[in-house]
Formats: sequence, structure tokens, C-alpha cells
Amino acid sequence: MPRPLLSVALLGLLSAVTGVHLWAQWMAQGRVADGTQWLLMPLLAGALWLDTRSGRSRLARLTLLALVFSWLGDALPGFFSGDADFLVMVGCFLLAQLTYVNAFLPYADRSVLHVGRIALAPYVVFVIVLVTLCAAGAGVLLIPVLIYGGCLGAMAVLATGVNGLVWVGGTTFLVSDAMIALDAFSDLEIPHSDFWVMLTYVVAQVLIVLGVEEKAEQPTDPSPVPTDPS
Repeated sequence: MPRPLLSVALLGLLSAVTGVHLWAQWMAQGRVADGTQWLLMPLLAGALWLDTRSGRSRLARLTLLALVFSWLGDALPGFFSGDADFLVMVGCFLLAQLTYVNAFLPYADRSVLHVGRIALAPYVVFVIVLVTLCAAGAGVLLIPVLIYGGCLGAMAVLATGVNGLVWVGGTTFLVSDAMIALDAFSDLEIPHSDFWVMLTYVVAQVLIVLGVEEKAEQPTDPSPVPTDPS
């Protein structure tokens, strides 16, 4: 199904804003980076909304909600300082990950959970190693970090059951958030970490949305819900 013209325009604008944002992250232009970050998820959510107007499935609706929580995770921390801004970010993205888990759960029987231990092992090992590297530096934030790490891993595992695009998107999201945790709580230093975090974050969300749209076009996608095309 061809994309609505407005959706194409929003995706084009998303590409342009992402380019400016990544430049600002690389050049440490904080105000530009903060301002453009607020626009990323609304543009992507708008494209998904338009592309699924003819029949918005459960998967698409929950993905839209996850994008809203992600946007809150991008925007709200700027109104706080100290540990509070990190906790607000983690809280918003925890809601996003839980929403993605709920969205992908109907496809669990096609995920690596049912392929075997060898397919599941890389995700389990990745999360365990990440938590181990971050545990000492997390301090009083250890429990929130553990909870978020578990939900993030569950999202990435369940994403493997939807389709290839969502699979890669979920795994990329896992890598993106891992870099945030390592930068915040470990002794590892990632040059231009904000740039790489945001690059993988946007790529992950775009891949998930494209995969959700692809899945929604298939007749086997559960619970399609007609919407008013006007």
C-alpha cells in the first residue's frame, strides 16, 4: 500500500531533523540537540498514525503508545536535575518497554523463546554482562536499573517473533540503552557516546515502526481496528 503524501513528508522531515540532531550531538551543541530531540518521536508517531489509518491493529496502537512514552523520556528529564532526571527518563522508557513487551507478546511463539537455548543465550548473556558491568556504579539506582534491564531484554527477545525489521529494531534498542547504562555506571568510556546512543535509538524506533507497518498489512495480524479515514 503506498504511503500517504503527508506520511512521506513526515519521514523526510524526520530524516532532516535526525541529521541536525546527530550533528549537534557530535559537536556538543546542547541546545540544538535538546530542541531537535523533542521532535523525533512525534514525527515518527505521526507517520505511523497516518500509515495505519485504514485499519489500526493492536500492534500498531501499542507501538504508538510506546512512542508517546519514548517522547516523554526524551522531553521530561530536561525539567529535572541530578538523579531525578535519570529516574524520570528510566521511568518513561520503562513504560515504553513494557508497552512494547505487551505489543510483541502475541508473537512470542515465533520468537527465540521457542527456538531453543542457543538462540536465546546471546540476549541473556548480554543483559547479565551489562548488569554486572553497571552494578558497582549504580549505587542507589541499582534496583531501577535491574528492573529496566530485565524489561529491555524481554522486549528485545519478544521482538524476534514479530518480523525481521522489528527483530533488528529491538536488538538495536537493546544496544542503544546498553550504551547509556555503560556511560552512566561503568568505567568504560565511549567517545561521542551521546551521538551513538541517539543514532541507534532513532534507527531502532524507525525499524520497529517499519516492521509494525509491514506486519499490519498482513491478514494474520491480530485485532485490526477500523478507524475513521476522515
